[in-house]
Amino acid sequence: MTKSFEIVFAVPMECESCVESVSNALSKVSGINKFDISLKDNTVITDGIVPPSEIVRAIQGTGRDAIIRGTGKVNSAAVCILESFDAKDSQQPVKGLARIVSVSPTDLFIDLTINGLPKGQYYPSIRKSGNLSEGALSTGGLYYQLQPVEIDEPSSIYTTINSIGASVVSSPGTLFSGQSFLHANLSIDDLIGRSIILSRLKDSVTTDSLCGVIARSAGIWENDKQVCSCSGKTVWQERADALAKGISV
Repeated sequence: MTKSFEIVFAVPMECESCVESVSNALSKVSGINKFDISLKDNTVITDGIVPPSEIVRAIQGTGRDAIIRGTGKVNSAAVCILESFDAKDSQQPVKGLARIVSVSPTDLFIDLTINGLPKGQYYPSIRKSGNLSEGALSTGGLYYQLQPVEIDEPSSIYTTINSIGASVVSSPGTLFSGQSFLHANLSIDDLIGRSIILSRLKDSVTTDSLCGVIARSAGIWENDKQVCSCSGKTVWQERADALAKGISV
């Protein structure tokens, strides 16, 4: 039986009408056992077995944004930003985000969101090394094979800058996105410092495979910052920076 887990989201809300709107949206999401909304703290806490990205989209459907502030218990969450090391993607290298949450010592879920790839089936896997010196090619041998994912939803349109400084917008229908909730019989401690890759070939790593290093992320109540001490930016300014890099959840 799948164990439920908590997720904390920062959500900008101004009045009880905002709370009611978010509450109505979350009530329609199958798999959420319970949720708590704080207007004072601008937070939403959910408990269930729903991918974090699905909850973000439900909240965004009310016209408000949502930022994941923590998942799981202490030392039970991780994150991996997937990037392309292919020269043709130099203007928009970030293509995906994997949020990982452990629900038992040997049981975890990976909420994988990909955006800006050709349509088709792709093969995610955890590799033995976190060495990205040569992109996915230097990540070492296979550590754990994950279930295939389908990239088949229309992608957000990307704007890039070409060699002469002109803006180039990708044609609608040429790039696609996908989201999968993957299961693995591993612990978070097994993963930290290793890498995740996404390859278009089942048993091969190619130069255009996406890759990223797995790092710990905040558990419940471990990240309540409103302003980053490093950059001086608010969480919403950091959100805008992430969107500009292709990270949408």
